[in-house]
Amino acid sequence: MTETSMNKPPVWFWIVSGIALIWNGLGVDGYLGQAYNTERYRSAFSAEELEMAANLPSWITAAFAIAVFAGVIGAIGLLLRKKWATIFWIISLIAVIIQMGYGFINKQVTHLWMTIMILVFAFLFLWFSRKSQAKGWLL
Repeated sequence: MTETSMNKPPVWFWIVSGIALIWNGLGVDGYLGQAYNTERYRSAFSAEELEMAANLPSWITAAFAIAVFAGVIGAIGLLLRKKWATIFWIISLIAVIIQMGYGFINKQVTHLWMTIMILVFAFLFLWFSRKSQAKGWLL
């Protein structure tokens, strides 16, 4: 048996990795909607929420971009079974903490459940990547 066949990941590895890609792909869509102020983006939020987003410091918008794009790269890394995926999940988590921390500190969290869900997913995807690496599923 080769090393690759001995460390073949289970089906649920591919399912979780696919979910990670979809989740972060939705994050990229949200970021692009905010960055380009698309009609779909404007119709999804109240005037107050749009005003808050428009007045965010540029470094928070950058953290949003880093979080979602690093997450997409991390998910692609998982699907390619590459160890470097974990580095991108760490970057994504740090950016998420910065972005969400700013919202909590400045009392700008409008959808608490979504904020919590984003943080939980960021932690879970990093944990999953590290666990996959430890199991030898990432090469």
